[in-house]
Amino acid sequence: MYPDYGRARARLMPLVMLALTTTAMAQSDDGGTDEAVEEIVVTASRASQRTAFDSAVPVDILTARQLQSTGAVAGELGEALATLSPAFNFPRQSNSGTSDLVRAGQLRGLSPDQMLVLVNGKRRHTSAIVNTETKIGRGTAAVDFNTIPLNAVERIEVLRDGAGALYGSDAIAGVVNVILDDSVGFSTAVSYGAHHTDVEPIDQTLTDGQTFTADAKYGWRIGERGFLKTGAAWRTRNATNRAGFDQIPFFVAPTPDNLVLQGQRNYAEGDPNVDELSLWFNTEVPLTLAEFYAWGTWADRESDGGAAFYRYPDSAANVREIYDEGFRPETRAEDRDTALVSGLRGEAGAWQLDGSVGYGRNRFEFGVDNSLNASLGPSSPTSFDSGTFIFDQLTVNLDAVREFESGWFGRPINLAAGLEYRRETYETEAGDPASFEAGVFDGEIGAQAAPGLTPDDVVDIDRDVVSAYLDAGVDITDRLFLEAAARLEEFSDFGSAATGKLVGRYELTPSVALRAAASNSFRAPNLAQLGFSDTSLNFGEDRTLIRTRTLRVNDPLARALGARNLDEERSVNLSAGAVARLGGLSLSLDVFRIDVEDRVTLSERLFSPALSEFLAAQPSGENVESVRFFTNAVDTETTGFDLVADYARPWASGDLQLTAAYHYASTEVEEIKETTPELADIDTDLRLIGVEEINTLEEAAPEDKLVLTGRWSNDRWRFLTRVSRFGSTVRVFNFGGGFEPRQEYGAETRLDLEGGYRFDNGLSLDIGVLNALDEYPDLSSADINFFGNLPYDILSPVGVNGRYLYLRARLEY
Repeated sequence: MYPDYGRARARLMPLVMLALTTTAMAQSDDGGTDEAVEEIVVTASRASQRTAFDSAVPVDILTARQLQSTGAVAGELGEALATLSPAFNFPRQSNSGTSDLVRAGQLRGLSPDQMLVLVNGKRRHTSAIVNTETKIGRGTAAVDFNTIPLNAVERIEVLRDGAGALYGSDAIAGVVNVILDDSVGFSTAVSYGAHHTDVEPIDQTLTDGQTFTADAKYGWRIGERGFLKTGAAWRTRNATNRAGFDQIPFFVAPTPDNLVLQGQRNYAEGDPNVDELSLWFNTEVPLTLAEFYAWGTWADRESDGGAAFYRYPDSAANVREIYDEGFRPETRAEDRDTALVSGLRGEAGAWQLDGSVGYGRNRFEFGVDNSLNASLGPSSPTSFDSGTFIFDQLTVNLDAVREFESGWFGRPINLAAGLEYRRETYETEAGDPASFEAGVFDGEIGAQAAPGLTPDDVVDIDRDVVSAYLDAGVDITDRLFLEAAARLEEFSDFGSAATGKLVGRYELTPSVALRAAASNSFRAPNLAQLGFSDTSLNFGEDRTLIRTRTLRVNDPLARALGARNLDEERSVNLSAGAVARLGGLSLSLDVFRIDVEDRVTLSERLFSPALSEFLAAQPSGENVESVRFFTNAVDTETTGFDLVADYARPWASGDLQLTAAYHYASTEVEEIKETTPELADIDTDLRLIGVEEINTLEEAAPEDKLVLTGRWSNDRWRFLTRVSRFGSTVRVFNFGGGFEPRQEYGAETRLDLEGGYRFDNGLSLDIGVLNALDEYPDLSSADINFFGNLPYDILSPVGVNGRYLYLRARLEY
């Protein structure tokens, strides 16, 4: 199936008009700049060095200045990337457990773990957290972009094409390569901002989310070519809350003490409090026969106040002796992230060699405050450590590049080859005994909002991965360039996989070219997806909260329901496009299709009276009301296109740049594997993949996104205007008994403005506003807003926090 261009035609009109206008300007203006100095992109190929315009696959280059001008809330790198790149989505979560504290990004509408992230060209480790309570990215362990400080970045290259043959597992949707700063000099910046917004459901104007950031970095020159750059960043952010007035759920006991809470704001919907310190360095040191390089990042983030559902005074979740008026638990976490890479580059004859060793580690300690374990009665603690998750990755690389003279084409062949060894480990540690144990009192078991990991949940697993690749590119003629790559990867727990890629670029004229690529990729299940298990509280029959067990596929309880060992995902990626350069105007159009077989997904929350009876009869099924586990149950097809127009020219004693970028991606579930016979024998209505997971894959993320940006600057002043339009999204819930409410949320538009002035002494001041018109998503229906408490859908790309105002001061010399 190919993109439905009819559906996108109306959405494309603003971009088409802009492209036509700027084309006319470029053709009629003899004073426009023809070409800016272009950087070589390093992500699209291992064998050939080419600019973004000359590349045979689409690559976006986002500079440090562009990232800083996004006014990213709390200095978040992921937020800045999502603001600039239409193909990248970075939703905010709330009332979603650990997903409130670690946000996952997605590229081209696919899962977060189908995007490979590199730093300085080296594979980045993922978070130790499996996001089970989120919507987008549900069941994935993704790279945490926000552990990379924004002030460490020189530029980001976004490769919008499958790249498994070049970089290995996970590169199905594409690659994001973060290039660290290597400049010489000093800079420091401070910023302060807050949300000032009108919240319709409560008819109030709120100011919250106060955010302070400070960063500094300094670079030294070492010899003629070497450098050392090091920096630090600090950010602190207060919580936000967009909850509505509580109408009291119908299943809550209608006692006087419960009903007196009606009409109050008992819940929270928004961001938690965050404090984070980040340190980083980047260095290259010339040696006699080689060049030593190293870089590292370290981040320590403390989050608290994560939103959770309110527990009413007279309920099985509460103990009146502890919380006489009820309580709302607040999740918390300490997230420590470390990455260190070092290596040597040099020449051996005609070969350019690069050998490196990299280590990454993420440790996530999860807990909850203002909570209790009702089954422990009045002696229950109110604060719990609910468990620890740890992921380690050791990577050893050897890469070689050289140019061969070729008698076939009369032109040199650029050849790259390499070997990689990767060691991954995943382990978990149990929570406090009080966070999971069952007491003697008649009340709900486990820490409310964050039941702890039990000894049975604890796991320590590892894998070894060895791979080899070959990449060759050649200019067949002055106009035709071809490149081919192949990779063989061997997993200690999955066997081997072979991938390949073929790309080509043909110049119709020096200013217009066609390009195309075909490749296959794969993704082995993340170790966390193999080893993760826990207990959480989630929606069950009639929107009540029930205990849900996430089971490992080798758990006897999962096996009794038909769980099978996970297979790797396999994909085929096809793309074709055209690029053009007309004076100061650059245009590109790329169409793509991505087919994924045996996609790894988390099953639906399985619950029904028949299943409850079956679980209760199993040795490990006591107190389990609902279960889920990972499957390879779906095949998907994603089709879409990207259209980018960029125009630059001198104007009004300064430089003007206009950019328009449009992304469209539609995912459809092509096949759903049959429900296991074991599950069907228990209840024929149970489905491994149902309406909620299909909604996650197909409609939860916006199909399209348009970003229009205008920048003007001179030696003193700079101004920026950005308009972002996010397409519609759909939310579906399964509350059992055939009650499956569905709501479509309309498209939203966000206006961002920034202005700044630079003084002679290197000081610059900026003032800006994000979401200047204070736009919110549509209000959720009564079936979805949880009885008035959660009025907004937290997955809307426009966010639920409203307008954000900020000031920033920067000093550079």
